[in-house]
Amino acid sequence: MFSCWIWMFILLCGSSIADENSIRDADIFPSSPEIERGSTLKLFCVLGKHYTPQRNASHIIWKLNRELIAQENYNIVNETVSSVIIHNFTYNKAHVKCFIKYLGKEQLLVHTEVKSGFPPDTPGNISCIYYFNVELTCNWTSGRETNLATIYTLYRKIKNKQGLIMPDSELSSCRSKTESCSFRHPNTPFSNSFCFQVKAQNVLGEASSDCVPIAMENIEKFEPPEILSVKKVAGIKQLLTVTWKIPEDIIPAQYLNCQVRYRNLYSNSSEIDTVAVTSEEKVVSLNLTGLWDSTEYSVAVRCIGVESKFWSEWCTEKTASTEEKAPSEKVDLWRIIESSHPAGNRSVHLIWKLLSNIPPPGRILGYKIQYFPENNAVLQMTNITTNKKIVLPLNEEAYIISVTAYNSAGNSPAAILRIPSIDEKPPEIIETVRTYTTNEEMIVEWIASEPEVTEYVVEWYEELETDPFIRSWQYISNSTKWKANKKIFKPFVCYNMSVYPLYGKKVAAPYSIQTYVQEKDETVNSDVLHHRLKSLQANTQYTVHIMASNRAGGTSGEPKTFKTLKFNKEDIIFIAIPVGLSMFFLLGLWITCILKKHTFKKVCWPDIPNPAESVAVEWPLDAPMSNSFLKGVTYEDKTVGLEDVSVLEDCFPEEDHEGLLLMNCEKHVSECTDSNVKGVQSISEHKITLLNGNKKILYNEEHEVAKCLSPSMPYVITGEDFRSQMHSALIPAKKIQPIEMLEDDLHETQQISVKNEESDNEEALKLEGFSEKTLFNPYLRNSVKTREFLISENLPEHSKNEPKKQPTVLPAFQQNAVGQSYITLDIVGLATAH
Repeated sequence: MFSCWIWMFILLCGSSIADENSIRDADIFPSSPEIERGSTLKLFCVLGKHYTPQRNASHIIWKLNRELIAQENYNIVNETVSSVIIHNFTYNKAHVKCFIKYLGKEQLLVHTEVKSGFPPDTPGNISCIYYFNVELTCNWTSGRETNLATIYTLYRKIKNKQGLIMPDSELSSCRSKTESCSFRHPNTPFSNSFCFQVKAQNVLGEASSDCVPIAMENIEKFEPPEILSVKKVAGIKQLLTVTWKIPEDIIPAQYLNCQVRYRNLYSNSSEIDTVAVTSEEKVVSLNLTGLWDSTEYSVAVRCIGVESKFWSEWCTEKTASTEEKAPSEKVDLWRIIESSHPAGNRSVHLIWKLLSNIPPPGRILGYKIQYFPENNAVLQMTNITTNKKIVLPLNEEAYIISVTAYNSAGNSPAAILRIPSIDEKPPEIIETVRTYTTNEEMIVEWIASEPEVTEYVVEWYEELETDPFIRSWQYISNSTKWKANKKIFKPFVCYNMSVYPLYGKKVAAPYSIQTYVQEKDETVNSDVLHHRLKSLQANTQYTVHIMASNRAGGTSGEPKTFKTLKFNKEDIIFIAIPVGLSMFFLLGLWITCILKKHTFKKVCWPDIPNPAESVAVEWPLDAPMSNSFLKGVTYEDKTVGLEDVSVLEDCFPEEDHEGLLLMNCEKHVSECTDSNVKGVQSISEHKITLLNGNKKILYNEEHEVAKCLSPSMPYVITGEDFRSQMHSALIPAKKIQPIEMLEDDLHETQQISVKNEESDNEEALKLEGFSEKTLFNPYLRNSVKTREFLISENLPEHSKNEPKKQPTVLPAFQQNAVGQSYITLDIVGLATAH
């Protein structure tokens, strides 16, 4: 109650200061309180200057988590301060929120987290563990959970002879938030006068335990000892010597007890020997006796002070093996005799196993097989193998076979079997054999005609098994019943069971039957002549027989063997449907691709024009002399080869050269014009020769006139048809200066040249009655114009239908020639004007 008045005084006196100095618009007091569970909580909310005078403390509402607190718990202290009281606060942790409600709207001002808990209980059950010169650790129980942050302080105090408790003045305490605390070296002095006390403290209070006296030698715990060696003693069997080292950090001058734990690796049980030593002994040894021969043992050691109650941990285990001994038991030997060949030879399969692994026979190095004819022991033969099986090729005689196992210490007793001769007929001693099963066992019983026979061999294997080495067997003595766990047999599998009587060294004739460890007989009515077997396993062989029975008994028919399919109808349907649908889908996709291949090609692989493959012009870089187009050109009935084309070198001034070309062009134009006016049916060839020394240029009247070539550049003459020749002939020749220019300037110049050329073309067309439609190919920029001519109806018929001629090509352009120009070609098409 007194604290609440203090809070109210602070709020009333300091509200104006909070308004001036606080950067927040509201505040809550006390902040993050921790109270006792079930007590009353009182909080204050202070409005900042920002909300006044429009809003005041009467507009404040309170919520606990998300629930509105009743207004009867509110109290308005002044215009800016409101308080709330929450009775019996039982939440572990909750949020109290201060809102302002104005004009029907709620706005969160500030909130705080409230925790409730309990004051600490008195710590108890103080216990300590002392590691000499390493660490002193004490533990305790704290009692009820406080749900609040609690600090524990461990005090180490000294009791004097008078029983007074005095604090350890140097390092007397350690602090922890858990139920454990440790003093570290060097703050771990040894004394028998220590007592230990724990104090627990939180915001709600504190509690201290009594000072509990604890003798240091009673709580000492050693580090694990270290095993130096575990070894056998040469010539002494069933013995191992263990040597270990005592830990160094222990209380001096005291007695110790050490335990040696050892166990063989063939059993789960272990044995412990205890030996008493003193702390002055640094190395201790112990002989372990009564062990098994040829057996590996695992050894561990731990120690304790005689006054202490804490054992050290077990040290790391070490293993060693005792002296080897020759195997003491013979092997378990059996044989399978194959049918003899016509020559009398036969194969005998020997299989064996160790009778017992306890005690173990040591590390078996191999097996020795010796065999000889029964009537001639001199012919003994020996085989050595590390396997537990072997095939012996024998003749028709009876043989004696022995098998021994050996290790580094010697051989085991010999296991002996007699193999009868081919002509020998063994006696039949077993009269009948029957099998039956219980819940856990398979049981085989038989009746022998000669009671003096006391030893038998039971052999079994799966009916379909063909490998003799897979067979199982077991020797039975003084009994005509054999029991085996059902788990060693497979359910619904037919087994061949055979019982062999043994008398002396001989084996009598076996009695064999077939049996199942688990089978089904399903009963049907007498008028049912067929039945469907269900719940069979896939890809499994079954044997079935039918037995008819009445009150007098039953008779079984012949057994039939069948094998179930790997897949049933449902499996085939589930596999076939997805495969069929996939194939139909692929077939449909393939047909669609065939029908729509042109569309797919246009969309996925569109054709991109290649200027190098254009027929409009032969590009300089792509016109090798080997091109078939350059080798010869066919004209109606003859071929003009390159040998008919000559190049005239530039041996006269540029003006004269161009003048001569112009004169020839004009002459050709006049001749062509005259020929057309007169309606000549055919045009003869004329060669215009420009003489220059011994060289000449051949010019053909039937071909288009080259357009004013540069003197330093070879040129190309192309011919389309007669009309294109006339058109080209009627165009006046222009002089083109061989100058270098940029691409943009070249384009601009080309456009001017095209315009001039078009004007000349119009003049020529007026003479011939042509109308011209010009189309520009944007791809062959600055290279080729495509033109379409409309032919007048009054032209001669032979001029319309005259076949196109192949072009004559002069040598390709000279590469890298300075000042070299290029040629723009006209591609002319004819169409009839209507």
